[in-house]
Amino acid sequence: MINFILMADSKPLLSLDGDPMAAEALLQDVFGIVVDEVVRKGTSASEKVCEWKEPEELKQLLDLELRGEGESQQQILERCRAVIHYSVKTCHPRFFNQLFSGLDPHALAGRIITESLNTSQYTYEIAPVFVLMEEEVLRKLRALVGWSSGDGVFCPGGSISNMYAVNLARYQRYPDCKQRGLRALPPLALFTSKECHYSIKKGAAFLGLGTDSVRMVKADERGKMIPEDLERQISLAEAEGAVPFLVSATSGTTVLGAFDPLEAIADVCQRHGLWLHVDAAWGGSVLLSQTHRHLLNGIQRADSVAWNPHKLLSAGLQCSALLLRDTSNLLKRCHGSQASYLFQQDKFYDVALDTGDKVVQCGRRVDCLKLWLMWKAQGGQGLERRVDQAFALARYLVEELKKREGFELVMEPEFVNVCFWFVPPSLRGKKGSPDYSERLAKLQREARLPQVAPVLKERMVRKGSMMIGYQPHGSCGNFFRMVVANPALTRADMDFLLNELERLGQDL
Repeated sequence: MINFILMADSKPLLSLDGDPMAAEALLQDVFGIVVDEVVRKGTSASEKVCEWKEPEELKQLLDLELRGEGESQQQILERCRAVIHYSVKTCHPRFFNQLFSGLDPHALAGRIITESLNTSQYTYEIAPVFVLMEEEVLRKLRALVGWSSGDGVFCPGGSISNMYAVNLARYQRYPDCKQRGLRALPPLALFTSKECHYSIKKGAAFLGLGTDSVRMVKADERGKMIPEDLERQISLAEAEGAVPFLVSATSGTTVLGAFDPLEAIADVCQRHGLWLHVDAAWGGSVLLSQTHRHLLNGIQRADSVAWNPHKLLSAGLQCSALLLRDTSNLLKRCHGSQASYLFQQDKFYDVALDTGDKVVQCGRRVDCLKLWLMWKAQGGQGLERRVDQAFALARYLVEELKKREGFELVMEPEFVNVCFWFVPPSLRGKKGSPDYSERLAKLQREARLPQVAPVLKERMVRKGSMMIGYQPHGSCGNFFRMVVANPALTRADMDFLLNELERLGQDL
């Protein structure tokens, strides 16, 4: 039989072989690998964005099996290096695939500290620095929206921020639903543009409203919600016996980068007494720019705003704020459960500082430090320059696209999403032909012509030269969506993008 008393008196298990120096040496070596492979090589244009391997080959290279016996420190270091080597370098200047990219060293320093301290954001008792810091960061973000007071919380991603907004709006209208559930509710209707983020429908499904409760409002040719159709949809929902309760507008749509007309939408919401949520996960950082913040005119009239500084500001995943104009402690009333083992009311400090009952989660990671530290280093002026530079580079790319044969804009961008087609040599000069669009963007089965965008995407990823996303949209076949977000980008990177597409597609 195992003698558990003797085991309890054995050497500590938290350090390598009971030796704190060995643990420290391991971490020093790992940090060295991170600096070399991620910070140095991962941000170098002369290195690959990714070292692509097929799944079965990658499984073998990584040796993913977990065994009974542990491995040596040298093997562990090799594992760490391999993990980085075969991962996509999102900090690379040629990574254009997502709405986040780049590496801010101050934000990374904040993430390292956060992970090292390994605390949870739920009580002042164990996170005194971060409770106060989150309060200040959220206050600053609210001020940029245009609110002098309010509430907020950092969420695990913009999708959850959007979901919280729907839940809060429902609770405000029908507080009994917290206790009685869906049986306390009439049929509800929420409204959003057909260009909205998919999290709106997912949130409706998760919250038990059902995706049928989401009424899709028409958007114009630029992807902006049409307020007149919103008004029509609200009247239609009421005529069908549903109760409208929320409108979700978008500031910076995922594909086209469109900004809904917030002033006009706010007017509609005001007339009908509806909660206005603005999904500014992508476009919210434009509020930092005096030159471009007009794109979000009217956002101060919203009831809630989702904003992801991990996107355009490069704060690092994840950094997603939900901001509220409410000052009635709605977050806590909606989500709180007053767990007596965690939120004791007889603590020796002000229990209002225990913010954990504002959210559905229990454990909540610290997401404010990376943004706070980066802001301290850059200042608001530095972050404003970052935003303005992204706009300037997007405009440069657009003008270069127009000069080159073989590139067609989907539309003139108003944000940093530049959407375009690459026209291969075999199709140039044939724009008037009846099957031009089909041949450009779709698979023509009779001729077995390749789809241009998917073929180019495969070639660039296998080569490791860059990553850029593509998608169909409405009646438009596959086109590339270039995202200009990395603060390290230059005109040379824009030129490289166009040159590389020409090289990769010269035989199509």
